Amino acid sequence: MTDVTRRGLVAAAAGTLALATPLRKPRAQEIQGITALRLMSPPRKLDLHFTDADGAPRSLADYAGKTVVLNLWATWCVPCVREMPALDDLAKLVARDDVVVLPVSSDRGGAAVVRRFYADHQIANLPVLLDPKNALAYSLKVRGIPTTLLINPQGEEVGWLEGAADWSSPDAVTVIRKVRG
Repeated sequence: MTDVTRRGLVAAAAGTLALATPLRKPRAQEIQGITALRLMSPPRKLDLHFTDADGAPRSLADYAGKTVVLNLWATWCVPCVREMPALDDLAKLVARDDVVVLPVSSDRGGAAVVRRFYADHQIANLPVLLDPKNALAYSLKVRGIPTTLLINPQGEEVGWLEGAADWSSPDAVTVIRKVRG
């Protein structure tokens, strides 16, 4: 019979924790580089729907012919909050390249919550887009936010990234412009 002791249980638990640690997501405060972008091969055609600030239906098809950086986020999400200034800067950097940045908020408080967030964080280059019922995240099988999809002008997902990233970095801008062609 095995003699179970408190010290043995603690040691076993510590070993289990040590094995699981590398599998954890990056801490909420961390911003990763664009190298975490996972490429889709072959690209996947998407049919995505959300609403604008006035509640009017919008879809990915509204942006046909443009490269789209679609970000799923919420105002209460710490990594999302850290990432939004970089997405705002990206929108300004690539506006002339036929690239649009579409941050789609899952906040249930609607456009007023997002507008207040934009004002508080000096976000000036991004539209207010909403998905309060998380239909996008559900249909895309997103595991958490922020999650960003890179979509080519044909409406196909060519890459995705889970977690916050520095989207305004030179590497990110180069990758996004290459999708444009």
